[in-house]
Amino acid sequence: MQTLSQGDISSPQESGTKMAGAACGWKLNEKSKSISKLYIMRDFSAAIAFMKTIHPVAQAEDHHPDLHLTNYRRLRIVLSTHKVGGLSDKDFILAAKIEALPKALKAR
Repeated sequence: MQTLSQGDISSPQESGTKMAGAACGWKLNEKSKSISKLYIMRDFSAAIAFMKTIHPVAQAEDHHPDLHLTNYRRLRIVLSTHKVGGLSDKDFILAAKIEALPKALKAR
C-alpha cells in the first residue's frame, strides 16, 4: 500500500476532497481499488465507540465502510465503491468525515 499524494489526483476538481483524506494518512491499496487506514484505539470500548460514531455518518452519506476490529483495539477502515468496482469521490468524502470525528486513540 502507498500513502496518497498529490500525484494520485486525476483532476483539479477532485483535489480538495481527495487530499482531505490523503493528508490524514489513508493508504491506497496496491490495485488502487480501495483506501484504508489503521487506527490503534485506546482500548476495546474506544474502538466500539468509534465504530458507533462512524455509523450515522456512513448512513447519511449512504456509503458504508468495511470495519475490521482485531486484537481488541486495532481498527482498520476500508473504503471502496462497490458499484464502480473501485474508488469514487464518495470514498474520499467519507474518509475526510471519518477523520474529523472524535476518537480515543492509544497514547504514544
